[in-house]
Amino acid sequence: MDGRGRCVDNIFIERLWRSLRQEAVYLEDLTDSYKAHGVIRNWMKFYNTERPHSALEHTPPREAYWADRNLNLAA
Repeated sequence: MDGRGRCVDNIFIERLWRSLRQEAVYLEDLTDSYKAHGVIRNWMKFYNTERPHSALEHTPPREAYWADRNLNLAA
């Protein structure tokens, strides 16, 4: 991180938490920790494998990560 007390240090994790809350947690009736764990686990899987990200040219992180790795192996 850039330094102690910098406001931009947490921006990425704050965006992740905001998305998690708005897209999964607030939409579910979480009555116990077991259900909450399942909802969060399923959403994180969706977030990394299916959800398009504008910063990654509308591809999921998994595809963007492996596409970069496959290009490096082919060279």
